[in-house]
Amino acid sequence: MLRQFASLLAIGLIAASAHAQTYPDKPIRLVIPFPPGGGTDILGRLVAQKLTEAHKWTIVPDNKAGAGGTLGITEAAKGKPDGYDMVMGQKDNLVVGPWLYKGLPWNPTKDFAAVAHVAWSPVIIATSAGSKYKTLADVVAAAKAAPDTITYGSPGNGTTIHLAGDQFEKAAGIKLRHIPYKGSNPALMDALAGNVDLLVSSVPSAMAQVKAGKLRPLAVTSAQRSTALPDVPTVAESGFKGFDMGTWYGLLMPAGTPAPIVAQMNGAVNKLLATPELQKAIHDQGAEPLAMTPQAFTQQLQRDYQGMEKIVRDAGVKIE
Repeated sequence: MLRQFASLLAIGLIAASAHAQTYPDKPIRLVIPFPPGGGTDILGRLVAQKLTEAHKWTIVPDNKAGAGGTLGITEAAKGKPDGYDMVMGQKDNLVVGPWLYKGLPWNPTKDFAAVAHVAWSPVIIATSAGSKYKTLADVVAAAKAAPDTITYGSPGNGTTIHLAGDQFEKAAGIKLRHIPYKGSNPALMDALAGNVDLLVSSVPSAMAQVKAGKLRPLAVTSAQRSTALPDVPTVAESGFKGFDMGTWYGLLMPAGTPAPIVAQMNGAVNKLLATPELQKAIHDQGAEPLAMTPQAFTQQLQRDYQGMEKIVRDAGVKIE
């Protein structure tokens, strides 16, 4: 019996290896769980384009937005574990969403294979160029004078970006009014129009309007300044020591995807992340490229998922 099992295992490994050698021989669907124009969409399409250029693969971006990005993750979880269904996930939908939405039919640490970490990004706190707020201190002073009157837009309830805004309120001892949107771009448009006082966003989602001079960055939430915005202070530098929040982006496939395919895609992405061309393209979007092995990415996914429960609970965020 043991010999028979070993033979079957060997046959399976040989078949997986042979499949990996011819992979991919048809288009790969890349689910993007947010609307076009946001940080996840921008980085997902950028990676898809560079993989296509480098390997002549066909990677088809497929936007599946809704429920803070969890609808797209749910769609990806239904895919076949054969390497032809992939998702550009990020911290919001993978490690925050499961603590917010009851009954999700997947677990980020059990139902996905972590393929390739792509980038991380601080969250940016910004306002329109015509706003009266010139610094983060101006916002804090105004909020203390008139609690719950200053509004800020985010990509949605319970996103890492919303939680960064909530953590900033707690650190500063102020009360802002949170206005959730269905994605980064709608929040950005209302901030530019002055319909909300502040925008809390990923840097990639806001970068184009910052460069155009239409959006005034007040602070970034990471421990260090953003490479893309070296003149913008951190929240910690603005008087709130120890403040450090951000988000990350990475490619995943359904659990059970053959290890040789995961390794092949990881190697292809990491090779591109080492090129000055892709590094510059990611920096230009306001993110920081960061390659990992599948094992390291898996460990980060597990660590962040476990650590997010308390943050979500303390924020009192509930989504029915």
